[in-house]
Amino acid sequence: MFSVIFPGQGSQSIGMASEFYNKFDLFKKLYKEADEILNFPISKLILEGPKDQLDLTENTQPAIFLVSYAIFQILIQRFEVDLHKAKFFAGHSLGEYTALACAGSIDFASTLKILKIRGKAMQSAVPKGEGAMIAILGTKIETIEKTLDENKDKYVCYVANDNSIGQIVVSGKIDDINKLSLDLTSEKIKNIKLSVSAPFHCNLMNKATIIMQKEIQKLKFENFKNTLISNVTGAEINDKSLLKDLLIKQIESRVRWRESVQYMIKEGVNQFIEIGPGKILSGLVKRIDRNIKVSAINKEEDINIIKIDD
Repeated sequence: MFSVIFPGQGSQSIGMASEFYNKFDLFKKLYKEADEILNFPISKLILEGPKDQLDLTENTQPAIFLVSYAIFQILIQRFEVDLHKAKFFAGHSLGEYTALACAGSIDFASTLKILKIRGKAMQSAVPKGEGAMIAILGTKIETIEKTLDENKDKYVCYVANDNSIGQIVVSGKIDDINKLSLDLTSEKIKNIKLSVSAPFHCNLMNKATIIMQKEIQKLKFENFKNTLISNVTGAEINDKSLLKDLLIKQIESRVRWRESVQYMIKEGVNQFIEIGPGKILSGLVKRIDRNIKVSAINKEEDINIIKIDD
């Protein structure tokens, strides 16, 4: 039994999936459509850069979606890989929108447009240089939660991503993050400052929530072909009517990726297929359970060696 998973921000690189673009007309068609929908040459940015523009959140989000969605369509239409046999679809942050589009709940054009708005809103929610994020490695989520709770008079920080066993990302204002980092270092807990444009998935994103609340309400969602896992709850979404509320909450809420993967495994999933640029989610799944089979698909040879377990 398998699940399909879609990456989020941080997996982008210049030239990602260019092998598919150079070989398949379907890829070129989707890239051309995306340029027209966004009225912006996002295909050129993906293929050629520059990196500083690709790394802007308002560009990164639709770019990663476009690459992941195009690979998904190639798998379905050209290689006849029946990904809709998957028990679950799930995505990390913006990847949840990719999951929705690939599950047939939201159309291609609407997804591109909403992610452009989402990226811009998240990027501008906190003035540049005021927020920061750190990855904390090799310790338990409970330890970090306790540290944040016991020191809330000293600094206010938030768990943004519970990514895997031993990998947690925390957001906050830059001064607070620096104080937290010093405390963690003094306890010999490894932590790394992330190169991001804003402190995502915390209360500091409230301005983005207000914008997205209006925009998400305009969207029309169809029934999903596959059951989706919510970042906000770490469990399946059984009722389409809850979707808008969950996507709005997702802006400020912790991404419960570890819990999501553990939930899918508990429900019988023994294989994960990551579709999109990079292999970040594949690595996180392996950290959560080394016995699980994981495949990442971002070039043709990955498709040729893939074997889906029934």
